[in-house]
Amino acid sequence: MKQQPGVSRRDFMRGAAAAGAALGGLTILGATARGQGKTLKIGLVGCGGRGRGAMVNHIEAAKSLGLNAQVTALADAYMNEETIPKALFSLKTKAGQEVPKDRCFVGFDGYKKLIDSGVDIVLLATPPIFRPVHFAAAIEAGKHVFMEKPVAVDPVGGRRVIEAGEKAKTKGLSIVAGTQRRHHRDYLAVYKLIQDGVIGPIRGGAVWWCDTQQRARPRQPGWSDRDYMVANWNNFVEMSGDHIIEQHVHNIDVANWFLGTPPSLAVGFGGRARRKTGNQFDFFSVDFQYKLGPKKRQRVHIHSMSRQVNKCWNREAEEFIGEKGYIMTTRLRLYDRTKVKKPEIAGHVSPYVQEHVDLLKSVVGDKEPLNEAQHVAESTLAGIMGRISAYTGQAVRFSDVAKETGQFGKLALKPGPLDFETGDVKAPPDNAIPIPGSE
Repeated sequence: MKQQPGVSRRDFMRGAAAAGAALGGLTILGATARGQGKTLKIGLVGCGGRGRGAMVNHIEAAKSLGLNAQVTALADAYMNEETIPKALFSLKTKAGQEVPKDRCFVGFDGYKKLIDSGVDIVLLATPPIFRPVHFAAAIEAGKHVFMEKPVAVDPVGGRRVIEAGEKAKTKGLSIVAGTQRRHHRDYLAVYKLIQDGVIGPIRGGAVWWCDTQQRARPRQPGWSDRDYMVANWNNFVEMSGDHIIEQHVHNIDVANWFLGTPPSLAVGFGGRARRKTGNQFDFFSVDFQYKLGPKKRQRVHIHSMSRQVNKCWNREAEEFIGEKGYIMTTRLRLYDRTKVKKPEIAGHVSPYVQEHVDLLKSVVGDKEPLNEAQHVAESTLAGIMGRISAYTGQAVRFSDVAKETGQFGKLALKPGPLDFETGDVKAPPDNAIPIPGSE
């Protein structure tokens, strides 16, 4: 792939300094784009609902910083009423921007054409199966990246993201992931209280994402296996990683963040009772064990519960129990009822916008580039640990998935991302699910 480097941090800073001097002391962020007529060129890969949302969030973030961000390219596997046309409409109505038709790239290889089109920042929002390949290609071409979570569906993909993230560091590229709680003012406030020891050492906790069943689309006449799997990507483990990863990764990521490490061990179970499409479970219950302390001798257990079944009790939250008190999502309580004032954290009211603010600040700033690739990959791999444990009925260690030599280190689900580019896709049978203890 031909490399077309994006806007470098050095070029932005040089232009900002000149603009600031000419315009009488404007701030760097305010002067960078407007003062020099410099435009950040943005490309969106994956024009579904989340992709369109990320695109609008990115433009809003740029405006809040006084930067000129122009979406110059779109890419999606399909051109239908739900993808590129909706993205173009959203871009026109919400940002007053347009993308020429010859810069709307259709097909499973469209991401390559978008990356080669001269964009500076790539927004990746396709189903998770494609993230490792798309991310690696963007980094190889020298692009800054926002990538939605999760970032892989199997151990091989998770490690590929970590490797590409390390390469991004050598190129000075900025990487932000869609685990937006790390950019949420209230979460950042309670994280600081934890770091300050307000609730004492964390001794246990639980994380939940119990929600309703995702939609399924009946197979239509003329659909290939590839079409069917893409239309039902959130029902096939090969496409989404299963909902313990695709959805519940947010809560697992908070646990990893607050405890400062991924889990060392997962033991879980799950099953399927309601789904009629794809091959995923309806529910998971996983015990994650974390090793903490200077010599990793302290054991902390976090219970993970995720479910997608209609007409059931729902909860999306995290709870961490300390020696002096506990955290429930973003609320803190001490056992002695002492009132604690949460620190004020500056930032946009929407974490979905703030994550793009932080990305753009990193791109044009003079600090070390922000790089969240390893954190989001480790949270994805933690979810994969839980899924494999539930599927097999076995205990799974982090080293089993994080290392190529691990028990499941070489696991790569099929069909894989490159199969979709070649068209060599055979869909797994619907309703054929793993049976723990069967082997």
